[in-house]
Amino acid sequence: MKITSRAFENGEFIPKKYTADGENLSPPLSISEVPEGTRSFALIVDDPDAPVGTWVHWVVWNISANTKEIPEGAGRANSLGMLGIDGNNDFRVPGYGGPAPPPGPSHTYCFKLYALDHNLNLPAGSTKADLEKAMRGCILAKAELAGEYQRQ
Repeated sequence: MKITSRAFENGEFIPKKYTADGENLSPPLSISEVPEGTRSFALIVDDPDAPVGTWVHWVVWNISANTKEIPEGAGRANSLGMLGIDGNNDFRVPGYGGPAPPPGPSHTYCFKLYALDHNLNLPAGSTKADLEKAMRGCILAKAELAGEYQRQ
């Protein structure tokens, strides 16, 4: 399985438009090479370089297995009804919260896509930890896209 973005290549810098310093839009994402038996996807976006420990920027699940593209801006809070069920990020709100690292070295932002063998029975507003627990035993594949961002 693969997850890519036309906004940035794996390991490259995320354009400012997709950060808290820009328009704070979630970047467009493409999904390909989906394993047979996939019934839904889950997506977690986090920053393992955050000074307080891994910081969660987006959590969404029950994305249709037919999804090939997650459009730009799909992560705006309350816009995910057609995409999936929105969890709360570490900004304590649903939806996408773009990169916002402290000044200093660049941080890596990991867009992790999971192919699941069924939909999850998890309420809106759940956390990354809740999602990871609910996914145990039903992950068919995982794909990751990493982007960098730095504030001067």
